[in-house]
Amino acid sequence: MLSLGALAFASPWLLAGLAILPVLWWLLRVTPPAPRRLRFPAIRLLLGLVPREETPARTPLWLILLRMLLVALAIIGLAHPLLNPSARLAIDGPLLLVVDDGWAAAHDWPARQRLMRELIDQAERENRRVVLLDTAPRPGGEAAPAISIQRASDARAAAEALTPLPWPTNRSAALSRLDALTMANANVVWISDGLESEDAFGFAERLNRLGTLRVVSDPADRLATLIAPAQQDGADLAVAVHRPSAEAPAEIAVRVSGDDGRLLTRQSTTLAAGQRDAEIKLPMPGELRNQAARAEIEGEASAGAVLLLDERWRRRPVGIVSTQPGEAPQPLLTGTFYLERALNPFSEVRRGTVGDLLKRETAMLVLADAAPSGREEHDALVKWLDDGGVLLRFAGPDLAESSDDLLPVTLRRGGRTIGGALSWEQPARLASFPPNSPFAGLAIPDDVTVLRQVLAEPSLDLADKTWARLSDGTPLVTGERRGKGWLVLVHTTGSPAWSNLALSGLFVDMLRRVVGLSQGVAGAGDAPLAPVETLDGYGRLQQAPASARSIAGKDFASAVASASQPPGFYGTLDARHALNLASAVPTLKPLGRLPAGVTRDSFTRGSEVDLRPGLLAAAMTLVLLDLLIAYALRGLLPGLARRGATAALVAAIALASPAVRADDDDFALQASSELRLAYIQTGDPQVDQVSLAGLRGLTAVLGRRTAVESGEPMAVDPEKDELIFFPLIYWPVTPDQPTLSPRATERLNRYLATGGTIFFDTRDQGEGGTGRVAGSATQRLRQIAAGLNIPPLQPVPPDHVLTKSFYLLQEFPGRWAGGQIWVQPTEDRVNDGVSTIIIGSNDYAGAWAIDAQGRPAYAVVPGGEPQREMAYRFGVNLVMYTLTGNYKSDQVHVPAILERLGQ
Repeated sequence: MLSLGALAFASPWLLAGLAILPVLWWLLRVTPPAPRRLRFPAIRLLLGLVPREETPARTPLWLILLRMLLVALAIIGLAHPLLNPSARLAIDGPLLLVVDDGWAAAHDWPARQRLMRELIDQAERENRRVVLLDTAPRPGGEAAPAISIQRASDARAAAEALTPLPWPTNRSAALSRLDALTMANANVVWISDGLESEDAFGFAERLNRLGTLRVVSDPADRLATLIAPAQQDGADLAVAVHRPSAEAPAEIAVRVSGDDGRLLTRQSTTLAAGQRDAEIKLPMPGELRNQAARAEIEGEASAGAVLLLDERWRRRPVGIVSTQPGEAPQPLLTGTFYLERALNPFSEVRRGTVGDLLKRETAMLVLADAAPSGREEHDALVKWLDDGGVLLRFAGPDLAESSDDLLPVTLRRGGRTIGGALSWEQPARLASFPPNSPFAGLAIPDDVTVLRQVLAEPSLDLADKTWARLSDGTPLVTGERRGKGWLVLVHTTGSPAWSNLALSGLFVDMLRRVVGLSQGVAGAGDAPLAPVETLDGYGRLQQAPASARSIAGKDFASAVASASQPPGFYGTLDARHALNLASAVPTLKPLGRLPAGVTRDSFTRGSEVDLRPGLLAAAMTLVLLDLLIAYALRGLLPGLARRGATAALVAAIALASPAVRADDDDFALQASSELRLAYIQTGDPQVDQVSLAGLRGLTAVLGRRTAVESGEPMAVDPEKDELIFFPLIYWPVTPDQPTLSPRATERLNRYLATGGTIFFDTRDQGEGGTGRVAGSATQRLRQIAAGLNIPPLQPVPPDHVLTKSFYLLQEFPGRWAGGQIWVQPTEDRVNDGVSTIIIGSNDYAGAWAIDAQGRPAYAVVPGGEPQREMAYRFGVNLVMYTLTGNYKSDQVHVPAILERLGQ
């Protein structure tokens, strides 16, 4: 290979062909063009004829230069020129290509594939063999196939087939595959994910002994990031984000979406220099939080950037029955005090009477040493249990003496006292939870003891109903099915009066499991949980592969994502358990020290560009051109040589005005073929992209909810495009938008005069209610609209057609709330009562915008998804208003018309 700076030639010996160019010049100069054949009339007609042009004795200079250029391009192209060529392999030996294909390589996998192709191409040019070694375990934990020395073409196909896998690498296991292969003086390139592991140094040391080692990875500040669960100690959903390096500040955004991909909330945080970890709280209403299915780091496609959410993340509404509004004067002695604090981290706790709590949606009711106050409450609880509710009861002095039938077991009167000053017995401890208990797998602290309990009468099914026992075998928690719900009894108090269980962390975990029963996902016991959906390396959910194995329910809490148990959902479609990758990544650090002599590199170098196809294509084009010129000079293309100037002029016209007219025709055909919404191009690519995404979202909503069938939105430029095809044009106003030319102003005025409507959106969130809006965009709108025929405007009145054209609305929020909508007064009665100008300020396209997957692209504030729904409804009303005119207004007079007709 011959290198000339950034340019190199893979076959430089072919450049010797350039030496024939002087010879070619001489041959073309001395060889005249072929004679022209002419049919002459009778010889007498030639008398006195003076020839108008002479046949040249030599080939024209311009034709010689053209043909020399053709030959030069062909020779240089065959020499295989490369721009930014890969460096030559250092030593004479095979290429050992080691690739980390675990989860951390997914976020920039295209760059890794490009480097693999370049290295294999380089090995092929130097006639080297290639060994390809990937470091991630095979799916299902299967044994990886033996590696071998391959031809470059075979290695290229294997490299193209590699994809990132959703679990960590195992570099030590990859090294064992090299033991069966004898190799020396190898050119070793390790395409690393850049993350440290216990075996990273030994791995690099072993590779370095095989020859020369070059390690290629991303810079530390561009390595993969990880999202993990955080402690849920409040009403807000919390996640933890980790990055390997903290050399520079970084902004990380986390978005939460539902099963249908709908954006529920988005929150960003800035990690300062030196800060590797952060906890992000994602505030959401309880109803939205219970719909959350995944949280992901925005802009990063990997399994480590996705956190799957299951029932453990839900905040179920739990009601604590409290008959006294003020509770006891000493709250620390009541069970409700401890229950509320234990339930608060993962539930939405409400207090009230049974009747009040059952009027609202409630997943679980808690009765702390209390019973239904009457038959009406009793019957309401029975019906609620049959419908799927969970009733949790705690014992106490009152329950020990009652004969209540809303209990899973029959109780003995009086209860049992264990230990105390007048007893020889010691306080009882808890025994291990049985495998079929919802509490199976929970660790029991040694210091949890019980001083008093209510006892259950022996029965044949008592063992099946017992979820927790004391060390002497007496039941502590019993439960049974009642209809579709559960009835659960804790045989001690919810306060420290009879037991210190209420003061332990075990109490919180047990309550979490019981709350989970409201969706049937609490303890899974020993039942195996089969994989339902798993993540691929890019963090996308897919059907679980056949290689994925089930996980025993009792082991799920401690399960770690791996090749045989990939991250994803396990269980059933109705009761899914989430296994996340974070369990398999205990630490996240950049690759550390490497052995002496190892070279480090990154992907930032310019990629290799092969110039051969372009040069050979140019040479072939010149061959065809030369052929046409030769035919023309020999008279085989009549008229072309004589009318060269005319042909050039025609070609210039064909490349200019006809193309413009063709573009105009294409635009008109596309715009008129079906109904379309349009937006004004502002010249700001980001704003134009939001406008397109917003109108796409609104078009999708119109198609789902109304009879309007509209096509892909179109961008329009009033300077050159015809606007008459569009009933509604969305115009986002930017502070630096250029003023309109007289031509554009004339087009816009004609559009407004012929029934069109323009919706100006200043996007600067007006001060609602004052009738005044602020912001540089609004000032710019005044300048832009100076030449337009804009009628007087007023805020939308309460009875305006825009408030009832499809939905009944009184507010018009967009991505922001609080702005005012301005319209033309209805008394004008022009354009069928439709305002030609509508002005808003709430960034409506931002609220309507969707991404490529159909998910909302931007968060709306402050109202969240309910506000987005209202923005969509306003968009539907706006389109229906412009399409149907004032027919909704006319319907108001229907009763008067019918009455008059009846007379």
